[in-house]
Amino acid sequence: MRWALLIMLMWIGNVFAVEGIEEETCVGAECEKNALPSASSSQMQEKRENDIRRGNVLKAHQTIVINVVGEGVAPANTSSPAQAYALAKRAAIVDAYRLIAEKVRGVTVQGEDVVKNMTVQRSLVRTSVSAVIRNATIVETTFRDGLCEVEMEIRLSYDALSR
Repeated sequence: MRWALLIMLMWIGNVFAVEGIEEETCVGAECEKNALPSASSSQMQEKRENDIRRGNVLKAHQTIVINVVGEGVAPANTSSPAQAYALAKRAAIVDAYRLIAEKVRGVTVQGEDVVKNMTVQRSLVRTSVSAVIRNATIVETTFRDGLCEVEMEIRLSYDALSR
């Protein structure tokens, strides 16, 4: 099994742009990263229109609070405990942003199985999320046994988003 995580973060003021977070799981021979096509912009637009029709849209004077806990592990090859803490905390913050993006925007899941002679030769599942996260706040940070946990929350309100 192979896991790949691609994270691109751009820090602009207090805005985190989280793009192209994808997780890929491969089983079997010759798993290719680009084996599955990505969701097109027309599919994304269609999803937005369906959400509007179903009423899955934040309404005026409504506030939603989303809480997540991101986790990060300190790498073994750090030069000091302070560096291990900083790297684990950064990984936990990135994980928390990803979790918020998944809750706000949803996750795109694509899968493919190749079967030959009634045996799975290759199984590929790819998940991805893309979102811009603003004004998320860190509520609490804990570090224990090389694991850093960051509790983060974001308040979504129609009034703040419509500015």
